[in-house]
Amino acid sequence: MRVVLQRVSRASVTVNGGPERKIGPGIMLLVGIREGDTPDLVPKMAEKCANLRIFEDEEGKMNRSAVELGYSALVVSNFTLYANTRKGKRPSFVAAAAPVPANELYELFLKELANYQLADIQHGEFGADMQIDMINDGPVTIILDTEEWKK
Repeated sequence: MRVVLQRVSRASVTVNGGPERKIGPGIMLLVGIREGDTPDLVPKMAEKCANLRIFEDEEGKMNRSAVELGYSALVVSNFTLYANTRKGKRPSFVAAAAPVPANELYELFLKELANYQLADIQHGEFGADMQIDMINDGPVTIILDTEEWKK
């Protein structure tokens, strides 16, 4: 499982041309599910995302989390996080999980994230056509990968 986490001033997603789903300050989470990922990975990833201390405290140090500050989260599924670009000019996505198990883990991630005291959780829809608008604050962008946790 791989998540690209960005600290944002604001973010929104439009799904299939529908109304904007937006948040104020908080975290933007692009979530990729890898073939072979299992449900036991999801709670730890949700906890890590919600509680990662990437917001500045009164001394200007990244020492506060979205949960501590009562911020929100915008979550979007993104299979392209598992693009393989080693050969040629067209990425391969064979490492990404198949749609059914990937959607199940994405939905589980949303459910787990709801266990934390975030002000709001907005999200895209698995497999839909989505447009994202955001202001990355900092910029702060962090990649969380469960494969790295195994090392």
